[in-house]
Amino acid sequence: MSGLKPRSALRGFLQSEAAGGVLLMAAALAALGVANSPLAPAYADSLGRYVGPFSVQHWINDGLMALFFLLVGLEIKREMVDGHLATWADRRLPILAAVAGMIVPALVFLAVTQADPALARGWAVPAATDIAFAIGVLALLGSRVPASLKLLLTTIAIVDDMGAVAIIAIGYTAQISGFWLLMALVILAGMFALNRLSISHPAAYALGFVLLWFAVLQSGVHATVAGVLAAFCVPVRITKARPDDAQSTLHRMEHALQGPVAFFIVPLFGFANAGVALGSAPLTDALPLGIALGLFLGKQLGIFGAIWLAVRLGFAAMPAHTRWPQIYGLALLCGIGFTMSLFIGDLAFDDPLHSDEVKLGVLMGSLASAVAGALVLRFAGAKKGAA
Repeated sequence: MSGLKPRSALRGFLQSEAAGGVLLMAAALAALGVANSPLAPAYADSLGRYVGPFSVQHWINDGLMALFFLLVGLEIKREMVDGHLATWADRRLPILAAVAGMIVPALVFLAVTQADPALARGWAVPAATDIAFAIGVLALLGSRVPASLKLLLTTIAIVDDMGAVAIIAIGYTAQISGFWLLMALVILAGMFALNRLSISHPAAYALGFVLLWFAVLQSGVHATVAGVLAAFCVPVRITKARPDDAQSTLHRMEHALQGPVAFFIVPLFGFANAGVALGSAPLTDALPLGIALGLFLGKQLGIFGAIWLAVRLGFAAMPAHTRWPQIYGLALLCGIGFTMSLFIGDLAFDDPLHSDEVKLGVLMGSLASAVAGALVLRFAGAKKGAA
């Protein structure tokens, strides 16, 4: 393995997320087109067809997406241990912005739905940011966006992902099987022991991930949480002068997953979950309107307001080479909640009407955020000397 050339994990992540985000946009448009065409019945039948114990859509959402969450977990650990969230000074601004960017959209949603008990389970739908979609929009803007702004968006979205995973684990878990939860803990302890014994082969952790996924699935906790838990057990080599060490197990697994997740799993998820007949529910109903306004208004108010206060109070420094209009554009882009919002919506509501309303709300809010954010950043321009 000594001949491996280290690559920048962050650069590779941004490149794959940007290209994957553009592909995700295409997949979402394709799903909308199919769902509003004569092919709609075949589209629904294909997703509902059973393969073994689960439907095709279940395999995508609970099976393949576990790999997406494994990659998310690896990215979180890398940034927390050996990256741009490694120190408290680095963490302060993105953590504050991400937390505000989850709380305010939830409050907007609850205000619009008037805390209707039938709809309250959807409070977390507008709390998530789709990093692939948002970075895909940034990629279309090219050099108009300074590197520091891309980094801030990435770190906010990573912290946001941590919150979303916690919400899924705590807020959307039904009945718990004590036996299978115990088995999951035993497997997790075994993976931690592998780390402590300096076992570095990725195959050992890949096998542990599969076993953990099955145990968590049987336990009643949502199976995708297994991806993040498994990732935290994967060893990372800390080398400050060369943080993207090709010998690091975490970096090797992360690089191996980036392509399949960005170019296959996430677009497939988007195609399987974004298909909704545009006339299936009124756009002004409380559920879609609450989600759309939560994403579009809640995200920008929460994130921009938190960053403005943090900088004004001296709690954190303004990102290099950025101006306030660009920060506002970033806050708008954080309202793109596509992948994670659809995922949480699928957990919150299982009846067809509410599912369609979730999709409409996510599509409306995400589209408005993407267009508004792109326009603001397009005309804000980059400060001279931006990286």
